[in-house]
Amino acid sequence: MNKLVPASPPTVFCGIDVSARSLSVALIAPDHPVCQRAFANSASGHRELLVWLGRWNAPVRVSLEATGIYSLDLALALDAQVGVEVAVLNPKLANRFAQTLCRSRTDAAAALVLAEYSQRMPFTPWQRPGIAELGLRTISRHIASMVVDLAEVKNRLHAAQSASTTPRAVLTDLKQAQAALQRRLAKMRREAMKLVQAEARLRQRFALLVSIPGIAEISALQILSELVLLSPATTVRQWVAYSGLDPEHHVSGSSVHKPSRISRAGNRHLRRALYMPALSAARYDPHLRAFYLALRQRHKTALQALMAVARKLLHAIYGIFKSGTPFDGCRLFPNIRTEVESIAG
Repeated sequence: MNKLVPASPPTVFCGIDVSARSLSVALIAPDHPVCQRAFANSASGHRELLVWLGRWNAPVRVSLEATGIYSLDLALALDAQVGVEVAVLNPKLANRFAQTLCRSRTDAAAALVLAEYSQRMPFTPWQRPGIAELGLRTISRHIASMVVDLAEVKNRLHAAQSASTTPRAVLTDLKQAQAALQRRLAKMRREAMKLVQAEARLRQRFALLVSIPGIAEISALQILSELVLLSPATTVRQWVAYSGLDPEHHVSGSSVHKPSRISRAGNRHLRRALYMPALSAARYDPHLRAFYLALRQRHKTALQALMAVARKLLHAIYGIFKSGTPFDGCRLFPNIRTEVESIAG
């Protein structure tokens, strides 16, 4: 006589709307009404949430939006819990899904939408990053904010030096602030390089990045810190979408034909990190310059062509990371003749 195998409990679907201080949670379980709760966005609140989810005695799929430091600790806590799968979504993706369900925008409504996303959409579990990767991204973003502060101080110093009425004390203070920020920047960059050199994978990828024309050490640190958290299973198209450099077209019938532009529905830190390397590569690398000029001849604006170069750089980075070989412009552009090749031919 065959023994009956007990059926596994059905999956419970959860959505969490994350803010700086609170978590709004919605949960969809079979044969139960929708349940909604609120927890503090703190270590103790995360523990209470995990205890509450455990009471359902079933596998739980959780979706939440990527909101930087506010969602990272929560994602780490959920990922460490047995029986809980977590997906960290691009906010633009979640927002587009929300537009198909409701028009209200409250914390409770957003949590319910995310729970519906867990239930209806293909679920891609979040890949937990390593300590070194998390540290590198944190330091790199801190460096980026310090660079903005330094530019502001430099502008204020320039304006103060241009005015004859500026007291000497103000000039001295601004010069000291500039020197202090420069010292702090140098220290943070040394700390970031220590993290890179301590990990074989980070060290290899950093060396590959600086092999690309236009990417020097500072840009390589910024780009690497934003890419290390991506899952190895992601495709190059997903990389481009993650960066927000994917083109967005507006065409409808014969009357609507707006110029294409990048979606910006992605990581702004990565886009900023790619901008200066793209500008440099479009000027000095023969292959990327030929690509840039070909786009300009097709009546693309300078900015459109530059964003296309940035997108190509991302393709190149994906390729060298996958292959483990340095950059080769001939492989990236097999059908483009450079100015040097045209002269030689």
